[in-house]
Amino acid sequence: MFYRDERLALFIDGSNLYAAAKSLGFDIDYKLLRQEFMRRGKLLRAFYYTALLENEEYSPIRPLVDWLNYNGFSMVTKPAKEYTDSMGRRKVKGNMDIELAVDALELAPHIDHAVLFSGDGDFRPLIEALQRQGVRVSVVSTIRSQPPMIADELRRQADNFIELEELKDVIGRPPREFDRPERTED
Repeated sequence: MFYRDERLALFIDGSNLYAAAKSLGFDIDYKLLRQEFMRRGKLLRAFYYTALLENEEYSPIRPLVDWLNYNGFSMVTKPAKEYTDSMGRRKVKGNMDIELAVDALELAPHIDHAVLFSGDGDFRPLIEALQRQGVRVSVVSTIRSQPPMIADELRRQADNFIELEELKDVIGRPPREFDRPERTED
């Protein structure tokens, strides 16, 4: 539940949201996402967190990062590490959990409602800390994928769970075909 006069902040775990939307068969239209939450309340900030490969000439995520940066999103990035797993698959490692948590806690005195786009159970203590400061927390992820993309303890801790698939008609677009490396978390 959202109230029109409440101050909102969005905290988007980029790789987690990408994986959740991909598992549901759509891509996120970030312009529509931002508009949707501006409609739901007074949007103060929309943070997007992702790790970037610095030594590649072209990164498939770079155009998205640039677009978000110029269109009202606060970008938080850091260098990612690339490696090949035991199955020979190219993987990218770049965990942004600490950066997201610090930003959310710093902004907490200035917001009424935090919207976390992630299903990572590691964020449960963050939600608890925000709630102790009087901030309501909504989590956006999915339980409709196989396996579900949200940790049960995160969904239970949140004040409100928003099923990503239910936002598909509002913020979704058909998936684009490009090769994006799989991400793993620390």
